[in-house]
Amino acid sequence: MRLLIALGLLLAPAAAHAEWLEASSDHFVVYAETRATEARLFSQQLESYHAAMAAVTGSPNLRPSPSNRLTIYVVSSEAQVRKLYGANSQYIGGFYVPRAGGSIAIVPQVRATRGQIDTSMITLLHEYAHHFLIGSSSFPLPRWMSEGAAEFFSSAAFPSDGGVELGRPAQHRAYELYMAADVTAGDLLDPAAYEKRRSKRYDAFYGKSWLLYHYLTFSPERKGQLTRYLTLMSQGKDPRSAAIEAFGDFGQLEHELDRYLLKSRMTMIKLPAGMIKTGPVVVQGMTAGASAVMPVIIRSRRGVDREMAKAVLADARAIASRFPKDAAVLSALAEAEHDAGNDKEAVAAADAALAVDPRQVNAYVQKGLSLYRIAQDAPDRDESYKEARAPFTALNRIENDHPLPLFYYYDSFVRQGKTPSSLAIQALERASELAPFDLGLRMTLAMQQLRVGDRKQARRNLLPVAYNPHGGNMAEFASKTLERMDKEPNWDGSDMPVPASDNAIAAGP
Repeated sequence: MRLLIALGLLLAPAAAHAEWLEASSDHFVVYAETRATEARLFSQQLESYHAAMAAVTGSPNLRPSPSNRLTIYVVSSEAQVRKLYGANSQYIGGFYVPRAGGSIAIVPQVRATRGQIDTSMITLLHEYAHHFLIGSSSFPLPRWMSEGAAEFFSSAAFPSDGGVELGRPAQHRAYELYMAADVTAGDLLDPAAYEKRRSKRYDAFYGKSWLLYHYLTFSPERKGQLTRYLTLMSQGKDPRSAAIEAFGDFGQLEHELDRYLLKSRMTMIKLPAGMIKTGPVVVQGMTAGASAVMPVIIRSRRGVDREMAKAVLADARAIASRFPKDAAVLSALAEAEHDAGNDKEAVAAADAALAVDPRQVNAYVQKGLSLYRIAQDAPDRDESYKEARAPFTALNRIENDHPLPLFYYYDSFVRQGKTPSSLAIQALERASELAPFDLGLRMTLAMQQLRVGDRKQARRNLLPVAYNPHGGNMAEFASKTLERMDKEPNWDGSDMPVPASDNAIAAGP
């Protein structure tokens, strides 16, 4: 018996441990410590979800370039998610960071099953709904509608027949709706009023947003009002005025929502398997080095400050000393060196990665970024910027629709104080078209259009940023830019550099 217990203790960790796997499909790349069957089912459900959203919204089901897919990192727990998110993460259950050529979602462990889905899967589907809706709409949804739509779509199920159900009752919000601090329909539709009265404790914002979106979507009496509301806002109406014109009295709407919440059965959307068209899912194991360096990659992709960069670099160097010929490890090392400000070391690590695997996309990116930074202080700036463009040119040959080579071709003119050529401006426009969810990229395009006098197009690109409820400092900058354009008809924006952005979109647990 003692021998059996000893053997059990020895074998238990190995049995409990799952290897890092990569599951690659048309719209997603998933990294998770799980079994291959679990990873495959998980990715298939994500692809089915994308196809269902495309069918319901009438959006084209296009296949993005490989680097413009959403990369999903599945970490061990919600506590780990909150640690990676950083400050103000008390109620964070998962988050999404939209970036050209590098959009990521970080979520806790997900259990993929047929039928009902668990909380972690709901969180991930919520994040992807944001990604999908931002990429398929030219005008941003107000915050309540953005969160309400994400809750609506993420309340999903995947029946065993291969179909998809959307818009199910959000059972995970039931406690919030009944027990958390109340949020009224008027609060949602008048953001200024909500900000004045909201408390610091967790309230029913997500749950009430779902309820209002669900009701307006399915209520026969209010058919067309949601579309009318968005049309009014796109025409320049402020949120409160647009809501009053579209929905009428807020008190009456609140009364209807109270009754709707108590309904015994709610409508949902059921899409049969025949409407769900998806591509293949390729699941593969990762090398020992790639598995070891995955925590470094996740922290780097999330973004680091100066102190964090030092800690991440120390880990990356330690792992690289163990796996000196692993291309994924060397590519991660290049990113860590760049983030820590060590450009020559970053270039060396990227070159080492590319010598092992010439298709290491991130190695080209990190080499290019570091060479651009070196070129800023180089004696021969023209030659140095020419050298800095080379990695991005090479990446463009591998992946023609990667947005970063297009952006940095444009950016090389700006960094040198030169007027961008028409080809460079076209490259910037194409990059923004490929990654409409990247607010910084859209702002850069808008300011370029403003500088050349194309105020109509500049305004068209500024509005989605200014009204983006997750825009942060970028949205504030866009709003100030629009105000100044209105006051100064001849202003060209040249004295307002675009600020840095970390437009992470978070979901509650």
